[in-house]
Amino acid sequence: MDATEFLGLTPTHNPMRWYLPITDGIATREKFLFGGCGLGAAVAAMEAVCERPVVWAAAQYLSFAMAGSIMDLDVTVAVSGKRTSQARAVGRVGDREILTVNAALGSKDIPIDEQYRTMPDVPDPADCPSRGELVEDTGSIMTRFDMRLALGTPWDRFDGTPLPDGRSALWVRMPDVDMSAAALAILGDYVPFGISQSQGRWMPSNSLDNTIRVQRLVPTEWVLCDVRIDGIHDGFGHGDVYLWSSDGTLLATASQSAVLHNPRT
Repeated sequence: MDATEFLGLTPTHNPMRWYLPITDGIATREKFLFGGCGLGAAVAAMEAVCERPVVWAAAQYLSFAMAGSIMDLDVTVAVSGKRTSQARAVGRVGDREILTVNAALGSKDIPIDEQYRTMPDVPDPADCPSRGELVEDTGSIMTRFDMRLALGTPWDRFDGTPLPDGRSALWVRMPDVDMSAAALAILGDYVPFGISQSQGRWMPSNSLDNTIRVQRLVPTEWVLCDVRIDGIHDGFGHGDVYLWSSDGTLLATASQSAVLHNPRT
């Protein structure tokens, strides 16, 4: 299936308007829309409207869309040039704005094809333990992923020991979902996971934003989410997620800031 089907994103008679039912399958354990799914839905809608691939997209999260509600997603194409379009999508539940996403879309035939970053040396997914559940979970989006902890500490072994370099990694597989910019946008939302890993304890946080920059799309069953926390200060954390295919191809990079809440043990 493609990401549009995975998310449940649905077109309307107006080609610029889509709607997204907020089901448990795209929500967090707290029953609000998972931020990566909001960005992924906007990416999918803008690609369909512009008929061009997303190069980058940046979401600002403004409010929560709770499970059981429906988010309307309106796309505006601000500029459409010969090779590049600039667009935005605004998601609302009723009159309440949930997120705003700005994006550039397009491609150019220029004979330069380079990758300057390398994937970290981590075990293969088959050699990594399944990511354990922090709390019992039977219905959130996390139940739709196969996740293996490649670098970091299992939840049940947190003892308050910080990671010296703030770096952790997960292998993630979304069964039967085709590779796309929208799929990668869903998987880029792992800075909050990395913040807890960096502190060696559960540090609840909510994403304020999420930016995805697409490097190259190649088929891969597993994606390595290589999370790098840059720093934490004044109750906010900042970090990046490098998304790698299993053969070491850099698929995309993501970056986020998150507001932290009181740590829990």
